[in-house]
Amino acid sequence: MKRMVALLRAVNVGGRKLPMADFRKQVAELGWENVATYIQSGNLVFDAACGPAEAEAKLETLIRTHHGYEAPAIVRTRDQWAACAGGNPFPDAARDTPNFLLMLVAKQKINAEAADQIQARATAGEQVKKVGETLWIHFPEGSGTSKITPGLIDKAVGSPATSRNHRTVCTLLDMLDG
Repeated sequence: MKRMVALLRAVNVGGRKLPMADFRKQVAELGWENVATYIQSGNLVFDAACGPAEAEAKLETLIRTHHGYEAPAIVRTRDQWAACAGGNPFPDAARDTPNFLLMLVAKQKINAEAADQIQARATAGEQVKKVGETLWIHFPEGSGTSKITPGLIDKAVGSPATSRNHRTVCTLLDMLDG
């Protein structure tokens, strides 16, 4: 069994309900163990005998079958997640404003020029850096009024992507290690 984390994109927003208690039970029925969720935004930690790609496919099928909509799942092993989390290029932001620092992961390899394309639209001191297979985006004034939109990010990245703030990234790593 491998310890893994799954990030689900766009659940519990816009009428796309995914009750976490029901979801945990459905995931456990896949034969996965130590299933836990964190907050209501689609964060799942579990042990499974399959690899990340197979876990993604199973989660996407489960959501489509039981909940009636498409939701991309992005899965990383514990070691992959630790490497992503450890690549934070903005340590001051992580310390001072962890909710304004986002780590973004994608289903496919992130386009090499993605950070530059997104940075070109940045305002108000926003910074974007690609580190390995993640993008880190610091929004000093928050992301609510940013011109860095999900559509812009998806286009630049080249595949579905989702992000979590630094506090959530660290919490998920603690859950993977717990």
